[in-house]
Amino acid sequence: MPHRYAEIAFTPTVKKTQEELGSRNAYARMEGVLETRNHRLSEAEAEFIAARNSFYMATVGETGWPYIQHRGGPTGFVRVLDDATIGFADFRGNRQYISLGNLMTDDRVSLFFMDYPNKTRLKLFGRAKIVGLDDEATLSRLETSDYRARVERGFLIKVEGFDWNCPQHIVERYTLDEMRAMMAPLTARIAELEQQLAEATGAAHSI
Repeated sequence: MPHRYAEIAFTPTVKKTQEELGSRNAYARMEGVLETRNHRLSEAEAEFIAARNSFYMATVGETGWPYIQHRGGPTGFVRVLDDATIGFADFRGNRQYISLGNLMTDDRVSLFFMDYPNKTRLKLFGRAKIVGLDDEATLSRLETSDYRARVERGFLIKVEGFDWNCPQHIVERYTLDEMRAMMAPLTARIAELEQQLAEATGAAHSI
């Protein structure tokens, strides 16, 4: 089958623009490759998504304007339910409900999953389905028991296509937990040297 992500993203106008700016040949070759994975999540995509604690989701409202929302939670709060479906619990936020309202008239979404330390991003097109609180069986697969946030509903997203993007212009950023892990050897070494200094100072004073 054709490259599903390109099939969605590369509209006739986009292709014309690529042609005018000299990148069309490269992307035409990408479209010509028989690709069976770009609409079915492999272990690589599943592991990448499971390691994230946030993502960005775009929807389109009735005015035609796009809206991008940051979604966050504990690491792994986005669940890969099968090779064509991901889902997550909708934690209570500022209660504007813009994404929710947009999805009631247009179920299409575009997601960006970012790994800033490794300068990697996964782009995904999908169609979202709202899961109500009465669907306890589905919500039980999406909830995170040790995360203290009120779940208002769930979302299931049927994957239509995805693509790994290049690392250009992604600035490395680190969470506090990532920084602590990076600093742990240095912190331990400082503590060791401080202990040695204290012992040496004590020995000198006893002479």
